[in-house]
Amino acid sequence: MSQDTTVGAERDRVTLAELERRVNESREQPAYGHDALIVCDRLVRIFTAQGVEVQALQGLDLLVQQGELMALVGASGSGKSTLLNVLAGLDTPTAGAASVAGFDLLAMDARSRLRYQREVVGFVWQQTSRNLLPYLTALQNVLLPMRLSGRVKGRKARVDRATELLDMMGVAYCADRRPQQMSGGEQQRTAIAVALANHPSLVLADEPTGQLDSAASEQVFGAFRTANRELGTTIVVVTHDQAVAEAVDRTVAIRDGRTASEVVRRTSTDDEGRTTVHASEYATVDRSGRLQLPRDFTQALEIRNRVMLELEPDHIAVRPDRPVED
Repeated sequence: MSQDTTVGAERDRVTLAELERRVNESREQPAYGHDALIVCDRLVRIFTAQGVEVQALQGLDLLVQQGELMALVGASGSGKSTLLNVLAGLDTPTAGAASVAGFDLLAMDARSRLRYQREVVGFVWQQTSRNLLPYLTALQNVLLPMRLSGRVKGRKARVDRATELLDMMGVAYCADRRPQQMSGGEQQRTAIAVALANHPSLVLADEPTGQLDSAASEQVFGAFRTANRELGTTIVVVTHDQAVAEAVDRTVAIRDGRTASEVVRRTSTDDEGRTTVHASEYATVDRSGRLQLPRDFTQALEIRNRVMLELEPDHIAVRPDRPVED
């Protein structure tokens, strides 16, 4: 056997040993998102429109913990509404993995999907007319999902639950009113009560303040905060409203079908009782190690096709690729 062959065989043995070590390490580590309520792993959703494929989600990764109140933001066509529909069980991904409270959103049959939509997730639409049945009062609208699911037993228990939720949302006085007798803000707060009726783990809201003035918007978002604080319900809001995006603990920006950045807010109180909110912005790194550089950064440095990376002791330097000058 030649020296080159011997060296090659030794290199192969080292490579196989390294692969075996990595496999063993991966088996010992907890599964991705094992402790999260929402887990999206390399999520893909492809639509075909007039013979053209459109990739709404392009390998999106996202983890949301139980009890979070967070916002999803992004330009039109970024994929945020598609993601919301997937999480609501209204749409099925093309590839990847997605689960909510242990429900596999890609593998659910029709029966499991119906149970999921009735018991696990609540939904609030932007259009107030889509959230409430016009011929029912506010109280009757909140009672309806409980009657359909059978999760809350007994009429008295259902009425007590519906009355409690309307009071929590600040619209107890609307109990006997039909939607047309309520303002837009009152309708949306009632809709939140409807979404909460069956003790869901997750409430999703698609631009819930999009048709409201600033005062009504604040009342609606205050209702979400109350539900999150008092019931511990996880709430994810898709919004263009900057005031809403800045009022949550975590805002995730989606760009081109992937999570691009996050803003995390932490509140601290000094010795005199004054409260300060500290906001930190991060670029997100997906499971494959990819990150999206902010457009204003790439434009400022004229970054186009590639960059140079340098590993430093405590950070990675990203430098524009410049032609070598003679």
